[in-house]
This record gives sequence, C-alpha cells and structure tokens, in this order.
Amino acid sequence: MLPTPDPTRTSGTTQPSWLATAPAPPTFAPLRADTTADVVVVGAGIAGLTTAYLLGREGQRVVVLEDGEIASGESGRTTAHLSNALDDRYTTLERLFGAEGARLAAESHSAAIDQIETIVTDEQLACDFTRLAGYLFLPPGGDPQQLHDELAAAHRAGLSAVEWLPDAGTKGFRTGPCLRFPNQGQFHVLKYLSGLARAVVAQGGRIHTRSHAAEVLGGSPASVRTAEGYKVTARAVVIATNSPFNDRVVMHTKQGPYRTYAVAARVPRGSITPALYWDTPDPYHYIRLQPGEPDAAGHPSDYELLIVGGEDHKVGHDDPATRLACLEDWTRAHFPQVSDIAHRWSGQVLEPNDGLGYAGRNPLDAANVYLITGDSGHGMTHGTLGALLLRDLILDRPNPWAALYDPGRVTLKPDSLREFARENASVAADYTDLLTGGDVASVADIQPGHGAVLRRGLTKVAVYKDAQGQPHECSAICPHLGCVVHWNDLETSWDCPCHGSRFNAYGQLLNGPANSDLAAVEPGP
Repeated sequence: MLPTPDPTRTSGTTQPSWLATAPAPPTFAPLRADTTADVVVVGAGIAGLTTAYLLGREGQRVVVLEDGEIASGESGRTTAHLSNALDDRYTTLERLFGAEGARLAAESHSAAIDQIETIVTDEQLACDFTRLAGYLFLPPGGDPQQLHDELAAAHRAGLSAVEWLPDAGTKGFRTGPCLRFPNQGQFHVLKYLSGLARAVVAQGGRIHTRSHAAEVLGGSPASVRTAEGYKVTARAVVIATNSPFNDRVVMHTKQGPYRTYAVAARVPRGSITPALYWDTPDPYHYIRLQPGEPDAAGHPSDYELLIVGGEDHKVGHDDPATRLACLEDWTRAHFPQVSDIAHRWSGQVLEPNDGLGYAGRNPLDAANVYLITGDSGHGMTHGTLGALLLRDLILDRPNPWAALYDPGRVTLKPDSLREFARENASVAADYTDLLTGGDVASVADIQPGHGAVLRRGLTKVAVYKDAQGQPHECSAICPHLGCVVHWNDLETSWDCPCHGSRFNAYGQLLNGPANSDLAAVEPGP
C-alpha cells in the first residue's frame, strides 16, 4: 500500500513497494562542515546523479546534496520506461517547435537511452537493462488517422524505423492497430541509481544525504546552504529536484503538477511478451513487465510483475482513490492473466505548457545556476538528456539541444498559449479557497485516520486526526505562494493544487516547490 506518514520522518519519501525487493541504495553521511567544489548538485535522483557522474568524468569536483536518501524522490517512483515515443506526440511537437525542433526532441531522447546503456556497460551495472520494442495503440473507438499522422511526424523527426502494424502480434495482449517504436529500453531504476551513486564516489565525487538545501545563491562564487547551516561553495549550482524550489514564480507558470498512479500485478512468467505499451487517450496508460526477483538459490521467479501506470490528474483535484481504482479495473480488464495486484503507488510529474521539459540556466537568476525540470512523464530520459546538456553548458561547450530545452523559452503558438492560460486559470481558481469555508465545521467532524481543512477566523487550518483520535494541526496555507492545501485521503497527505507542493499528514514537506513545512498554529478550542 501507499506509505503512511511518520511524524518522526524529517526528509525524503518512502520507496514505492515494487522496488522494495532490491537491495537498499548506498547510504551517505549528511553534510557536517563547510566545503568547496566545482559544481554542487541538489537532488540525488536520475537527473542529479547523472549530472554528477558526467561532470566527474570530465574531472570536475562535484558535491551532491539530497534531503532524503538516494532515489527517495520521484525517480524512486517511476515505472522506468526508456522511450523516444514522447507523450505529447511528434504531431504536436512539430506544430509547436517546427520540424527541426521535433527532430532534436527525438534525437535527444534517443541519445539519453544510448547514454544510459553506455553507463550500464562502462560501470558494469546489474540493473536489468534491456532493449525492447514499444507499441503505441488506440483505445476502443480510437481514430486510426491519429496513428497515421503520428507515423508521418515520427518519420519526419528522424525515427524512420517506426512502423504501422495491424496488430503488435505480442503474446498475451492484442493491441489492434499500432505503431511499433523499435530499440526502446527499460531497467530497474533503484539498482541503476545505486550503481551510479557508487560510480560518482569512485570518481572522487561526494554525496551527502539527509542534507536539506535551504538557500541557493548564484554569482561568483555560487553557494548552497543546508538547513543545518553548512555551506557548499562552488562555481556552479545544479537544481535537480523535479520541481525547482529555488525558483519562486517563473518556472511554476510554465508547467503544471499532476499525480500519476501505478500498480504492479503478478502474472505468470512468459504469459505476456516483454515490451513497452502505451495508449493514446487523455489520461493515457503505460505498461511494461519487470522480471520477478530470483529466490535465495538463484532460481528464476515463476511470475513477472506487470507494471501499469496512468489515470493522471492535476494535484489536489479529483479523487485519488477513484483514479487508482480505475487503473486497477483497467489492468484487470485488459490483462486476464493477472493473479493479484502486488503493489500500488503514485508519483508526481510536471507537465510543461508546450510539451517539452526544461534544462538549462534558471531564468532571472545568475548565469551559473542551472535546473532540470518538466519531465512530462519521461523523467528517465529527460533527466539523462538534461544532464548531458548541463554538462556542456557548465563546461562552456556548444550543445544542439540548448535552445530547445532552454527554461527561459517562450512558445507563442496557439496550443501552448491555450495550455498556459488553462493551467494558470486553474491556479487562479484554486486561490478562491482562501475565501471559502472549511471542509468541515469542527475537529469533531473528522474521523480518525483522516484530515480536513477548517476555517478559523481569517485563516485556514489543516487538521489530521491520527488512528488514536488525537488531532494534529498546522497551517493550511502552502509556504510557497500561499495557496490552500487539500487533504489527500488515499495518500494521507496535504497537497497544494496551485503548484504541486505536498506535505505529510503532520505538515512535513514531501514535494517542492515549497521548501519548508506547513507552519505551526496554536491549537484550537
């Protein structure tokens, strides 16, 4: 089940349970003294660790700061598709960025898969990496022309090996008409990131976990100060924390936060052809197989995990339990081989208004502060291509993708402007919660194990009642930009619908862009 908040937890997030069978990632000591580096990287997910690794290979002295543990953020919640079949489709990217922009998007995500494979080979990482095909298919009643248009756009983008098929011909799942994207990939992300962290240290890099970055300053020199007061001084800073906490406003008008859900179901080994599968609705579904872990004697498991994700919705909107139930129903309806749902979890993705993520210099900041954000469900490849791009920018090398992924870009095409207007209108509507009454009239109306927002005078209070019936109160006002948080009953968390900050039931920070807990309040009557 989804993790239950622990009032003693101070940082990070719990690993999703499908990864729990892998060995725990390496642990590192918190930062306990001021230090210097060429580059300080904040975040030890795939974007941060890959950036550190690539810079280390170039002889740069790198320090990585992580407020939880290795992969304790969104990288540890991925379903780990490695794909150049982008969610927003090449038809859309071509319309927004032109034929050359779509080609560069295909090239960069393809290069990211290649880079991951190179790291796996060079560092001899046992992480279940494999190449396999991916299939884009229609839902019942879908328009076949959508596939034909996407095929032509993919070819124009340089993916000439993509082909239309009347059916994938895979065992255990009939796709119907589909596009086949060859040479995609998958891996076990926790095994990969554990090996990548060890490689960073072997290069001479330093990793400090349980070290919360409280302040980022650009300029000469740049620095990052932790919550404990220790400072890393460097020539450059990289923020690789999914949502950039150091950017107060600009980047958060360019992208919207969405919850996404996943299940891992046991199916008999060999009953479904290993491949990546994606359908085209909104919200869409994404599917792959993960080998079961061998037993203590090394014998292969008699089952595989069918990992299915989807049913995305804006953070703080819709009912998470309903979305997760819909995903489970969809999985059982399409895969009768399922014996049971072994694991359920969720994650958070940032959807850029114009369909492509961001990697480069932080807008309206010093030139030596960089960020990677806006993965749009392609965090594994976007985090890797972002690391390749930042390596070149930091080392003052040209990179053909720099303009395409520039965080300061403005896309003035109608599709992008409409999405910008829609996302920011949604945020404006969420701020009206400041003027409304509470979810319930009093603490007595809250059942044990649940939470609700109360109006108390001119402000709002977030109240969680634990299993013993004891209430725990904190401010319901998100410390990022003052939006009212919503209770998430499925994940026992407080979620900010405006920009995606999340807090556990006791008000402790789980996700940025907020960079502090919900404020304490005086207990009510």
